[in-house]
Amino acid sequence: MYIYNVTTNVEETAHDTWVQWMKEIHIPQVLSTGKFLSAKFSKVLVEEDMGGFTYSVQYTVQDKATLERYYEENAPALVESIQRKFAGQLVSFKTELEIVDEYFVQRAAATHYLFTYGTLQDRDVQLGVFSRPLNGFEDELPLYIISEEKVADLYPTLQHTGVKEDVIKGQVYTLSHQELEKADSYEGEAYERIQIQLASGKNAWTYIAK
Repeated sequence: MYIYNVTTNVEETAHDTWVQWMKEIHIPQVLSTGKFLSAKFSKVLVEEDMGGFTYSVQYTVQDKATLERYYEENAPALVESIQRKFAGQLVSFKTELEIVDEYFVQRAAATHYLFTYGTLQDRDVQLGVFSRPLNGFEDELPLYIISEEKVADLYPTLQHTGVKEDVIKGQVYTLSHQELEKADSYEGEAYERIQIQLASGKNAWTYIAK
């Protein structure tokens, strides 16, 4: 897995407008390309000789090939939009980082069950969303099937049938409240989180298309 880091020094006169634009427009646009798993927007705590303020955005991407596709398919238009809006008011440079290994602290306050049937079972997605791999267990969701209609023609969703023979096999993970909110952000506006009862009798959250 890789991190695509963009470091930017922005002039004080443009600072507030740029930060708001990054949070509300630019970073969501980059994530909407479908190339990245997550993004972190950070302020660099250093006093610059050149003045202004320095920020870093770190986008997590599954592999180098996906990052190269972003450069070819999406980056030119996104860079142009930055230059058009903030010409002469900022300087940016990019860095590519390859993740060699990761280490995690066990979280004791994981209290929510999440039933998954799609991409959240992927280890690289878990690392991008939760910054840790998840340990789960198998369970089944009765009375549902995977719908033939997909979200954005790509992503699966559930369909309630009420038929006792219908069942979906999946993985259940235990998350903290903060991690559940991260899962909400990952699934996005196209999905809503609902509570269901699993074949084991456990109550869990899962995601279904709105």
